[in-house]
Amino acid sequence: MAVVEISVAPLGTGSPGVSEYVAGALAVLRESGLTYQLTPMGTVIEGDIGEIFPVLLKMHQSPFDRGAVRVSTLIKIDDRRDRSDHGMKHKVEAVQRLLAE
Repeated sequence: MAVVEISVAPLGTGSPGVSEYVAGALAVLRESGLTYQLTPMGTVIEGDIGEIFPVLLKMHQSPFDRGAVRVSTLIKIDDRRDRSDHGMKHKVEAVQRLLAE
């Protein structure tokens, strides 16, 4: 299972606000059915990497569809294939357990 973080930032929009563009990219992700978590600085997605990559491309395209002339997208991928429980929840719980000790 892969855990992917994506941050899509439109440039050249004439406004410092980006929430409209983030909402557009998130709508693409929501339609995909993948599990995700929106954070203040990006979005974390979990699932099969082959299913995630096409969605990342659509998310990157989304600001262009809304009029942006330039888009900067950051993607971080943690693709672990030796365990099936390598998801967002498990990663957080593993650290929390260590902090509790």
